[in-house]
Amino acid sequence: MATTKPALADLDLRLGLYRVMVACRRFETRAQELFFEGLVRGTTHLGIGQEAVAAGFAAAMRADDYTFATYRGHNHALARGTPMGPLYGELFGRANGLMGGKGGSMHITSAEHHMMGSYAIVGAHLPIALGAAWSAQYRKSGQVAVCFFGDGTTNIGAFHEALNLAAVWKAPVVFVCENNQYMEYTAIAAVTAVARPAADRASAYGLEPIVVDGNDVDAVHEVAVATLGRARGGDGPSLVEAITYRHGGHSRADPGTYRPADEVSSWLARDPITTYRARLEAVGVDAADLDRIEAEATAKVAAAEAAAREAPEPSPDVIETEVWADGSSRWRN
Repeated sequence: MATTKPALADLDLRLGLYRVMVACRRFETRAQELFFEGLVRGTTHLGIGQEAVAAGFAAAMRADDYTFATYRGHNHALARGTPMGPLYGELFGRANGLMGGKGGSMHITSAEHHMMGSYAIVGAHLPIALGAAWSAQYRKSGQVAVCFFGDGTTNIGAFHEALNLAAVWKAPVVFVCENNQYMEYTAIAAVTAVARPAADRASAYGLEPIVVDGNDVDAVHEVAVATLGRARGGDGPSLVEAITYRHGGHSRADPGTYRPADEVSSWLARDPITTYRARLEAVGVDAADLDRIEAEATAKVAAAEAAAREAPEPSPDVIETEVWADGSSRWRN
């Protein structure tokens, strides 16, 4: 059967989705290698395998919409336009880092790109995202807050508190559960009373249970457009459960051997990037164009790494600021 190329606008969107996913994958794959070279300070939590969730939502968001993420936040920062150089600089603990090298991988923030933080405390950012949404509602700015969190967060009190109040206020916020099947080292199904930890609880707050294939970037984007439109139109919050899978362990120190081998291989066969490339080629996109996107991503990662390697360490006067209310820890002494 002959294939027909998508309309130009649709093609531009879909190539953009592929570009973001590939950039995220290249960035994080290299970040893992750099960690083992001793260049990345502290721990890292990678979202390899989960790129479609970040890319699909970011493409549907306005430039001034807010993103809140967990400590697995590299993909979300990159999808919102945060540059790779300062992001690597932050991972390296260098002065050119997003937060001057003081936050590291678990606290990625770029207010300029409305990436309002990666949060190390599980569930802590859901009420904060609700606060941002309330602010937008109060100011009538039309902004929407999108809050990403893992499946384990659904068993945290802040999840239920934020959902309840968001529904009461009809706040412009979209809560997105990235259900990668595991809360750290424990299968979410082993410790949760319902099969779908987010969606099966939506009705308790008067919300529709929304489940999407988190490895299908087109499906994610479609849900993002609908839920963002609902929030922006004054119809209140949404709770989305995106079913996905992290390819590696919980963090850089976790080999992930607690996961059955057949489960891992099954999910790897559904890699969101390789399957999307196949879909694009099937509708007539030139393989050479996709190769070019991948080569560009590799070059950007190399340039960002070089910039971070060359950047200086933060100076002592910078390190001592933004620690306590008075700008220093010296008051304790």
